[in-house]
Amino acid sequence: MELMPPPPVRRIVLDDPPNVVAAPLTGATTTAGPAAPGRPAASRRHPGAVVRERMRIEGLSVTYSGKPAVREVSLSIRAGEVLGLIGPSGCGKTTLLRTLNRLTELTATAKRSGSLSLDADNVDTLDVTELRRRVTMVFQQPNPFPMSIFENVAYALREQAQRRPKRPELAPAVESALRRAGLWDEVADDLDRPALRLSGGQQQRLCIARALAAQPEVLLLDEPCSALDPRSTAIIEHLIVELRQDLAVVIVTHNLQQAYRVADSVAFMYLGELVEHGSAEQVFGAPRAERTREYLAGAFG
Repeated sequence: MELMPPPPVRRIVLDDPPNVVAAPLTGATTTAGPAAPGRPAASRRHPGAVVRERMRIEGLSVTYSGKPAVREVSLSIRAGEVLGLIGPSGCGKTTLLRTLNRLTELTATAKRSGSLSLDADNVDTLDVTELRRRVTMVFQQPNPFPMSIFENVAYALREQAQRRPKRPELAPAVESALRRAGLWDEVADDLDRPALRLSGGQQQRLCIARALAAQPEVLLLDEPCSALDPRSTAIIEHLIVELRQDLAVVIVTHNLQQAYRVADSVAFMYLGELVEHGSAEQVFGAPRAERTREYLAGAFG
């Protein structure tokens, strides 16, 4: 059989010399980590941030009707950082998150073992209402109350007051919470508008403002951007990075690029077990565990 001649070489003439892209960092991979823009998360830490432990998890296990959901997980949650929890659906991320302020206790079949402390105090010795004020949670779907924007934020403030404060007394704290949540400039002139008339992204930021109004020490975020458009997602991601200057943030996300963008440290969970925990740069750039490498490469999810 006569061989076909090779295809002709196409040469492209450039007006200017091409830009040379720098080589990746030593130890980084191109197959495991997500193609996320921006600097590694560790380099984004605020230069004046003080990192210190707020919560400690030791050998934590959770079962539902005897079936394990979380298996002997040990982690440190630190103020000044964002901890990202990643892993496939059903791996125990949300169960772990809900256990941090004892929300799993609302499920009758749930049982917990191991130790969990907040500022070195066993969470079981704390009043559960006080615990949930100090360790507050924002859920996957925005859940504003069917009342005005102002009253949504004021609700958290009134819950803490010994007497019912009037609107003028609450106004500065409401404004502060809305500013911290990046929503003030959009709603300042219409605080009496029903919260349910806000867009999805605005509703989620209102829920964050309501959580911040309680002056928490730890903020738990369960897939806070999964139902939002890209613009709203970008706003909330920027907000998360800013909030870590004042408190500890834990975020559950299926979006690996999002975890890379906002998290300082990342914990990968699989079938209830903590497979790997390290800085975002290390986990995404040079994962130690084979299972982590497979997950980041898309082998399962």
